[in-house]
Amino acid sequence: MGISLNPATLLSGQGIDVSSLVNQILSQSSGQLTVWQNEQTALQSQATDLTGINAALTNLATAVSALSDPLGALTAQAATSSNTSVLTATAQTSAIAGVHQIVVGSLATTGTVYTEPFAAGPTTSILPTGATTGEIDLQVGGSTGTLHAITITPGSNDTLNTLASYINAQNWGVTANVVTDANGSRLALSSTATGTPGALAITSNNTNLTFDAPIGGTNASLTIDGVPYSSSANTITGAIAGVTLNLAGASPGNAVQLTVGPDVAQATSAINNFVSAYNQVISDINLEYQVIGPNNSQGPLGSDASLRQLQSSLLTDAAYSVSGNSGVVNLASLGISTNNDGTLTVDPTQLNSSFASTPAAVQSFFQNSAQTGFANSFSSDLTNLTDPTQGILNVDLAQNQVSQQGLSTSIANFETQLNIQQQQLTIEYSQVNASLQAYPLLLQQITETLATLGSGGSGTSSTSPTLTSGL
Repeated sequence: MGISLNPATLLSGQGIDVSSLVNQILSQSSGQLTVWQNEQTALQSQATDLTGINAALTNLATAVSALSDPLGALTAQAATSSNTSVLTATAQTSAIAGVHQIVVGSLATTGTVYTEPFAAGPTTSILPTGATTGEIDLQVGGSTGTLHAITITPGSNDTLNTLASYINAQNWGVTANVVTDANGSRLALSSTATGTPGALAITSNNTNLTFDAPIGGTNASLTIDGVPYSSSANTITGAIAGVTLNLAGASPGNAVQLTVGPDVAQATSAINNFVSAYNQVISDINLEYQVIGPNNSQGPLGSDASLRQLQSSLLTDAAYSVSGNSGVVNLASLGISTNNDGTLTVDPTQLNSSFASTPAAVQSFFQNSAQTGFANSFSSDLTNLTDPTQGILNVDLAQNQVSQQGLSTSIANFETQLNIQQQQLTIEYSQVNASLQAYPLLLQQITETLATLGSGGSGTSSTSPTLTSGL
């Protein structure tokens, strides 16, 4: 497109619009800049989509890794109690499936011993009148436990308050408190350990305090499948291999049924997480191939060959199949069907049924010692696909970044050239504009001068001069 000026206004003194004229001239040579900028915008859109799909692919790798982990959800065991108010339990991977009958006769208790009310109060000496010292012997851990001789010294630990502070500072596994009511103040001692290790006893005392008989400090009593069992703690490990029992309440004579077996809830959750992550990647890829808009165009990555390769790899991995394995041969046999768009749908009823009937086969389908299970193979592929430097989308992103950097450099250099040209043109056409604006005044001056020359003024004859020859 050419640059046009209005001749009628050029000599009228209005001059020219320098800025507009310079912009018209520059626009003739800035077409390449627009092309580069459009290419850069396209690359940025591609990079955004590549990053999003790559993130979804990484999430899928995490979900598949959970299914291939030999210590993960598929090998997890659960211990289910028929009465959680009496007993709860947790099971490790090493637990053996089975059903146990447990009767909790009593819980392990902490030991406690306290004094009769001391009417004189918590700040009065507990020593008898005239006594300069005293002693209280405290035994921790039953009849064979450790004996602590507490020497009572005036001004140091001879009141209930100071004695409690003294005992708390000894780290004997005993907590001392002073409780005051209308009858007076009591010294209360309690062990931090349960069962026999926490049993307390006062074996000697020559102060004004009177200690009641100790209580607690007894072991938990229970039977496991009819076998008597005693525990100093209410959390028991080792009684049933791979299972930790947590005693919550006593119920003598009432058996609690404890069922140990595969953790179906944890396993199905891991499978559902995989399906969700897989569907996200497939759906993101499908969006790139969806024809939308007035131009019926695909997404920014619609022509990306790497994306096609990734899609093919994922669909192939999802179609993994084996033979035999008690009928658990592919995802469909677990109730996980493939939709027309490549995404997956889970039938929870069939999936739970598979776990209930053939838990070992389900685990074997996903993972095995030969590393050839569904999750083993899929995880291996995803490790390669998400490699930071060699991963299929990471390679694309790296190339995209190089292209963007190259375009940014070209655009910056071109814009610098345009800025220089703009400055030069502005100077040149500003000078032209100044001349055009001055033209009417110059024309007027010339006209006036010519008029003066033609008027015959200043004694000059109005008639044309006569030239005579000098010959």
